[in-house]
Amino acid sequence: MAAEGGLRVEQRHGKARVRVGRVWRQGADGSHHFVEWNVSISLLSHCLSSYHRDDNSDIVATDTMKNTVYVKAKECGDRLSVEEFAILLGNHFCSFYPQVYTAIVNIVEKPWERVCIDGKPHLHGFKLGSENHTVEATVQKSGALTLTSGVAGLALLKTTQSGFEKFVRDKYTILPDTRERMLATEVNASWRYSYESVASIPKKELYFSEKFMEVKKVLMDTFFGPPETGVYSPSVQRTLYLMGSAVLRRFPDVASIHLKMPNIHFLPVNLSTKENPSMVKFKDDVYLPTDEPHGSIAATLSRITSKM
Repeated sequence: MAAEGGLRVEQRHGKARVRVGRVWRQGADGSHHFVEWNVSISLLSHCLSSYHRDDNSDIVATDTMKNTVYVKAKECGDRLSVEEFAILLGNHFCSFYPQVYTAIVNIVEKPWERVCIDGKPHLHGFKLGSENHTVEATVQKSGALTLTSGVAGLALLKTTQSGFEKFVRDKYTILPDTRERMLATEVNASWRYSYESVASIPKKELYFSEKFMEVKKVLMDTFFGPPETGVYSPSVQRTLYLMGSAVLRRFPDVASIHLKMPNIHFLPVNLSTKENPSMVKFKDDVYLPTDEPHGSIAATLSRITSKM
């Protein structure tokens, strides 16, 4: 940010939606490993001369950023997590270019999963799952780091153990109280790690890949409850809070978590006419799925001692 001629300029530039697939073929058992990443890069740099004058000498071309993604993916001879790749890219841009002081790298990892054939994991076969793994790494020239991981599009549904009662009632309210309804949502969660520098991140191989799977499991386990009995949800708000607090309780290196959980409605079907008042009578069995309009519930939970 700088001022000239009475104007203040806040600027950044980058390359968005750089798609890259990477295969590692060095498994001891002959297995291959595959990831697909969609990378977006944004650089904060001292390149105001390109705005104030006809001078592009400090601009890192966005095409160069795109090429860098592929080169760095090629240089990663060993498997690494999407978080590590985001940090690697951010660190490169800050250290390689003197004028760049902050790099923000966003990556979405598609959920390619190894298939099983006749009960055995296939050595080189994969299928596409549903929810995406998301990452944002902000790296500064000093080595300071802000790292956020997340899951997007995690669709969850349970057919019972959900209700909604004793809410505000006024002249516009027609929704009845219930202790028996379906609960469906598409969880979008992002959690910020407490690591504050590139040097402080764990050195354990694929640490963040394991952590992503563990956080996702805690979110799902809390939503559903025990397999035999489940757990009652009095509201999406309460379930969201329990899911977020379970993550913070389980993972000391997660400083905060943001959850967005739309209430996707399945409406009971009742059909009737004057001649046939009970053509189809709802008995907790037939529903009309609808995703518009839907309830919108979101909250951020953080440790009181953590820095926000």
